Amino acid sequence: MKETQARTHEEPHEGGLGTRLNWLRAAVLGANDGVVSTAGLVVGVAGATGDRGTLLTAGLAGLLAGSMSMAAGEYVSVSTQRDSEKAALATEERELKETPDAELDELTGLLAGKGLSPRVAREAALQLTERDALRAHAEVELGIDPDELTNPWHAAGASFLAFTVGALLPLLAVVLPPAPLRLPVTVLSVLAALALTGWWSARLGAAPVARAMGRNMGGGAVAMAVTYAAGALLGAAGV
Repeated sequence: MKETQARTHEEPHEGGLGTRLNWLRAAVLGANDGVVSTAGLVVGVAGATGDRGTLLTAGLAGLLAGSMSMAAGEYVSVSTQRDSEKAALATEERELKETPDAELDELTGLLAGKGLSPRVAREAALQLTERDALRAHAEVELGIDPDELTNPWHAAGASFLAFTVGALLPLLAVVLPPAPLRLPVTVLSVLAALALTGWWSARLGAAPVARAMGRNMGGGAVAMAVTYAAGALLGAAGV
């Protein structure tokens, strides 16, 4: 009994745990996008030319364009989500003022749907309404925590940083080694990074690790092979 109580006490029950996991998963996916897109770009350019300056310019351009695109897209997406959450909360607040009895019945029904008996559900609904009616309806009915609305600036910054970190690996791998080693070093580095992000994303999502790693590495390998072939053909054609 004591051991069970101790374990229960040690387990995290913070309300924002799911939100933090979503942010972490988004960061892993952003870094993965940075690795794959920049690797495809620099390997494609490497197929056409071995000039270090050209590779660096192309890689930096891809890094900046990709990170800014990710940040802007995430900002717009999360801003839309935040606006929707605010609109839903405003609607709920208005309904609580205009039809409080109907809203109480609705909350009772929602709690009963979660497995509570009608009597207990009614009592719980009354207590929750007395404490904070809007919060009760937001969490039970809408699945929204009014104190943890999504922040578009945080999302944009996290996406920008994650993509940049991921993109730096193939960029450095293709410009730092001597010319004969650039391609193999880049490919091996990228595959290792994709194996890591695949493992991490699988662990976060409780998915099969080997399958996620293989899928990630396979997709990156195909992307690099296709862009290298295209670069080599263009370089051979003198384009």
